Amino acid sequence: MATREDNIKKIDTALEAMSDEELEQVAGGTWAETAADSRFLNSLNGSTDRYGALRIAFTPGNKIQDEIKAGWAKVGITFTAHNGAITGNEYYLGEKKITQSEARRHAMEYCHKFMDVKDWDW
Repeated sequence: MATREDNIKKIDTALEAMSDEELEQVAGGTWAETAADSRFLNSLNGSTDRYGALRIAFTPGNKIQDEIKAGWAKVGITFTAHNGAITGNEYYLGEKKITQSEARRHAMEYCHKFMDVKDWDW
């Protein structure tokens, strides 16, 4: 019989393999949004670290969200995670609310590093 940890790894692997469009259909998909932010920001800075949706969901406190919030802040984006909520995460450039895609585009322009989804969605 599989352990709880084994089951979490299987679910996390399945979530990581899903496209953004598929993840938008998952209840509580904002954990997946935050996981995608983790992959994107870490690829942008050359790191191979990342957090999966379930790790974000089951990590006590806001440690991971705070790390991701700090990563967005470095490129001038104000980030608010709504993990586990029906609404998506929020991204602001100055006072203007922008989409996750617009935040990614801004971050790439800010860092002068341009990536396709295949470059960071691993």
